[in-house]
Amino acid sequence: MARKKLDTLTEQMYYVLLSLTEERHGYGIMQYVSELTRGRVAIGAGTLYALLGRFEKEGLIRLAAQEENRKSYLLTEEGRRVLEEEFERLQRQVADGARVLRGEDGHENP
Repeated sequence: MARKKLDTLTEQMYYVLLSLTEERHGYGIMQYVSELTRGRVAIGAGTLYALLGRFEKEGLIRLAAQEENRKSYLLTEEGRRVLEEEFERLQRQVADGARVLRGEDGHENP
């Protein structure tokens, strides 16, 4: 079976989309993600601009403004849908983990 496009997002993909719920330019995205995650997630310029190009091509983000060499992006409706689906998938994983680790899954845990 072929893997669906963006069936799951990498951590960097998730945070780039999350950052674009508000209009931001590349450096602003990197700063926002670093601040939001308290430095746990760092996105390099090469990764960021590859993701921005891919997301724009796939209709998940759009160019919102361009001043000289600075481009700002914003999430599209499709991008918000993908982000919300990933958020819900992650919540299900956390809930499953919580049930297992708390012994609420109906199985004996060592």
